[in-house]
Amino acid sequence: VCGAATTQVAVLSLGSIVTAVRIPVGGNAIDHAVIQHLRHQHELMLPSQSVRPLQLALSNNGLTEGGPTKTEIHGRDVATGVARSVMVDTAAVREAIYTPLTAVLDGIGKVLRDCPPDLVADLGDRGIMMVGGSALLPGLDQMLRDATGMPVAIAERPDICAVLGLGAMLEGKIQPMILNPMADADAH
Repeated sequence: VCGAATTQVAVLSLGSIVTAVRIPVGGNAIDHAVIQHLRHQHELMLPSQSVRPLQLALSNNGLTEGGPTKTEIHGRDVATGVARSVMVDTAAVREAIYTPLTAVLDGIGKVLRDCPPDLVADLGDRGIMMVGGSALLPGLDQMLRDATGMPVAIAERPDICAVLGLGAMLEGKIQPMILNPMADADAH
């Protein structure tokens, strides 16, 4: 679950959490890393409340190396406050983003080390499912694929899928998973 303030990594099996970790890095930290990079390297300020600097800086390239090597960024000069544009090296932006994401990769590694080997083997087949608004960070899925060697999928509407699922449960459209199937059989 890739949120704004934290990322939660868990291995689920039979409806329960086998092992999990919460990492204090989310979309806000990634945005902050990009803003700081542009401020220090290019003396450019971006209004974080009105611009998704990450989306702007990386366009459709994401964290992958296949896109253009430079991209134009619009902001304000740190010293004068005057609007200006700079050409930014996309590899340097990727590097700035990668720094906070190393904590996420470390968390995934810890969860995998704490997980029983048979479940890790299943994960190699089933892969990682990403949810949360920051799961939409361009190229994050490919970065996780490269780091883990596992398939990575992004949930449909990852920013709101958990709320939609909870709403469907409250409306009775879907039933919560029963953790002990024998207890359900005994009840009938």
